[in-house]
Formats: sequence, C-alpha cells, structure tokens
Amino acid sequence: MNELNQGHTLRRTIGPDSSGLTLVEYLLRRYQHIDDATWRGRIDRGEVRLDGQITEPTAVTHTGQVVTWAKPPWREPPAPLHFEVLFEDVDVLAVAKPSGLPTLPGAGFQEHTLLALVRAHAPGANPMHRLGRGTSGVVLFAKSAPAARAIQALWRAPGAVSKRYLALVSGRPAEDRFVVDAPIGLTPDPVLGELFSATPGGKASLSRFEVLARHEASSLAAVDIETGRPHQIRIHAAFAGHPLVGDPLYGTGGGRAPGSGARPGDLGYHLHAHRLVLQHPTKGGELRLVAPPPPSLER
Repeated sequence: MNELNQGHTLRRTIGPDSSGLTLVEYLLRRYQHIDDATWRGRIDRGEVRLDGQITEPTAVTHTGQVVTWAKPPWREPPAPLHFEVLFEDVDVLAVAKPSGLPTLPGAGFQEHTLLALVRAHAPGANPMHRLGRGTSGVVLFAKSAPAARAIQALWRAPGAVSKRYLALVSGRPAEDRFVVDAPIGLTPDPVLGELFSATPGGKASLSRFEVLARHEASSLAAVDIETGRPHQIRIHAAFAGHPLVGDPLYGTGGGRAPGSGARPGDLGYHLHAHRLVLQHPTKGGELRLVAPPPPSLER
C-alpha cells in the first residue's frame, strides 16, 4: 500500500475580478468541484488562510491578497516511479518517461510525478514540455536559465524542433501517408465542462501520419507534429477515423466518444514520444534524443 505523501500548500492571489467576494465564495468559484460545507470546514480548521492568517468563511477578500490551502497528506494513485536518462549535461536533461506516470502534479498526483522524480536527481530542473500521463517517451528538461530561454525560443520558431511519435491506431488507414489539420480548441463537455477537441473555432494544428505496419484490426503509425496542442495526436487520429487503440476518451470525429465518462489522464491508449531533434540550446549543434518504444509500439 502506498504511503501518504507530504501534503501540499496551494497559493492563489486574489485578482480584481474576485475582489469583494467572501473567502468561501472565492473558493467555490475557483474550485467548483468542492462544496460549500467542505470549504467551511477547512477554513474553520485553519487549513485555508488569508494572507497567512486564520480567518472566517465570510471574510471579504481584496485584490492582491494571498489565499493558501495547506492540503493535508494523502495517498496518491499508484504510478511507475522510474525514468531513464537519455542525455544529460550541465544545461539540459532528457529522460524517457514511462506510460502511467504524470509529467506534472495534478488530479491527485503530487510526488508520483516525473517532475518530483527528476528533481530528486537534478534539483531545479524545469520541464520544457509535457506528455500526457498515458504517453511514454522523451521529455526535455532545462537545468539552467539560459538553456530554458533558448529552448523556449526554439519551441516558438517554425521548424526548429522536430517531434516524432509512434501510435497504435485502430483500423487500417487507406493511405500510407496522410495529413490531419483539424483545428483544436475547448468545446462544451458533459463530464468536465470543457474538453479539448477538434473544432472549427480552435487553434491551427497539423499532424503528419505515416503507416509503418498494418495488423488485422490496427496499424502502427509514425506521427510528426508541427504544432503542440493538448492531446493533439489522440484528437487528430480520432478525427481521421482511426482513434488510438484503447483510448477511453476520444472517438471518431475528434471529440468525446459516445457514452464515455473518461478523463484525459485515464490510461489505455498506446502513444510514445519516440524522437526529439533540436539545436543544443547553449553549445549549438544537433541534439538528437531517442527513446526506444515499448513492446506494443515496436514495428
């Protein structure tokens, strides 16, 4: 059984749009999945404070005040607590993340995250991008401020970074190569309120698929992405009529599959960040990072 973690303190600064609300009103608006009685109990126990002071649920908030919630230790969901170093020097660290391990805290995960594990190895390392919990493969960290700034600039420069994924898609695409450019944005969702999906009003997105092998009911595809929208490959594969095998969330068309109650972090799909190529942020020259695929995505 997993031990309790160390707990976590969340901090939020009151903005002009929330000034004048009572503390409990602010919390109910900010965290809509938690009810009034729960927040009042936390405030009464001193877990929630305003500018570091124990207060009342009806205390009126003002712009610039800081709300803190000292979340007590909890038992996190299980996750594979390991990673593989692919490359490391004084400025950058590239690792291979296993499927099932979240990149960053959230959804009940705090210490069972790639960020926590990497910082135990390299304190102060900052992730330059993230992979979905169910996606395995290359994640790049910056270990210095100059490297972080340079990588962020490369990320914004068209064509400066090459990202290739491997995906197991359902069915047998008719063409060996095809491009999906469906825009991606937030759409109304009955489970989450909003969900990233294929939508005409979304942001421009482009994925290039190449079928590497066809099986009876599925196909292995390499996917090169020229944009990095949330859940892009899952959405684009589904939009093309070939949702990722085992994806509990996205169905044909690029939105929530009919009848699905899944959340984006739920597992089951097969997706791997196989290769990342970019210029070394401080030394120059090509930095080519490759994470071997799991057995389910080998050719």
